[in-house]
Amino acid sequence: MSNPQQLRYSKEHEWLTAAEDGVSTVGITEYAANALGDVVFAQLPQVGDQVTAGETCGELESTKSVSDLYSPVTGEVTETNQDVVDDPSLVNSAPYEGGWLFKVRVEGEPQDLLSADEYKEFSGN
Repeated sequence: MSNPQQLRYSKEHEWLTAAEDGVSTVGITEYAANALGDVVFAQLPQVGDQVTAGETCGELESTKSVSDLYSPVTGEVTETNQDVVDDPSLVNSAPYEGGWLFKVRVEGEPQDLLSADEYKEFSGN
C-alpha cells in the first residue's frame, strides 16, 4: 500500500489535502478502506455543516461493520461527494481519487496530522 506523499493523515485513518483557497478534501485511507471491507453505505456531512477535528461527522457501513467517520480538521463543509453516496464502493476502489468524501473550509492550521511516512509507521502498512 502506498500513501500519497502530498497528503496528511489522521490517527483515525482519514486523509487531507493541502488547502487550496482555504478548502481541503477529506477521505479515508486505503488501509482503512481495506480494513472496512466492501463499503455499501456512506452517510456524509452536509454542505454548511460545521465539523470539528477529531469528532464524528458521518459514518461508513460495510459488509463487515459500521465505522464512524471523523473529521481531521475543524471547519465548514463546502461540498460532499455525491458519487460516493450513489456508489459507496468508490471508497474501496479509489480511496485517494474518486472515493474522496467531503471538502471543508479549514479554520486555522490543522493539528496532529501525520506525514505519509509517519502514517505508514503508525498504521504498520
